[in-house]
Amino acid sequence: MSELPVLPYRKPTRGRDYWILDDVLPDPDAVRARHLAREDWVQGYPHKPEPWPGMRAMPGLEPAELALVERLVRKATGARRLWVEEATGGGTFNHNCVQVVGEGESEPRPHTDSRALCRYAAVLYLNPGVPKDCGTAFYRQSMPGGRLGGNMVTAPHNNLVDALGTRFVPPDSFTEDVRVPHKYNRLLLYSANMMHSATGYHGRTLEEKRMTAVFFWMA
Repeated sequence: MSELPVLPYRKPTRGRDYWILDDVLPDPDAVRARHLAREDWVQGYPHKPEPWPGMRAMPGLEPAELALVERLVRKATGARRLWVEEATGGGTFNHNCVQVVGEGESEPRPHTDSRALCRYAAVLYLNPGVPKDCGTAFYRQSMPGGRLGGNMVTAPHNNLVDALGTRFVPPDSFTEDVRVPHKYNRLLLYSANMMHSATGYHGRTLEEKRMTAVFFWMA
């Protein structure tokens, strides 16, 4: 297999490339209870032959809750306006979606979000009982011979598969660069074209599993 292209690198820097906003929702327990009571979950891997893990439901936050989060995002990034792009070609786009993924349902999968669909992405942690190592990390390429590559997808490419020219890469192609621990009611906001992944999953029951709400905005 030929060597993968080397991506551009930009050191993930808090306040420029990612933002950590704690205690975001005024009543996260109520939001969490609402989701624990849901019965409209759509199942993914390993329960159904889907490429995404665990289970999902939409919408995650109610309009007033989402408006509060978006105010904080605009303030942090300086963006005057946020909007949600429509996915074309029949694809699904899971903005304001709650995801629940447990132990054994997935592993870290470094990726970038589509530049055509979002400039910023965010994850809101909605389980107080999940270990710190079930947060999110930013990754960079790990090249042959121990060299380090980059971490960003830039024009003309829209996502990591485009930029690397393949969906199938050796399992040791990426290495963790900066880790942000899991914390209940924390919003981790980041530039969507920077390589990232959940760092771990936890739990066997709905109450125990890693529960997050995810968001994708253009600005």
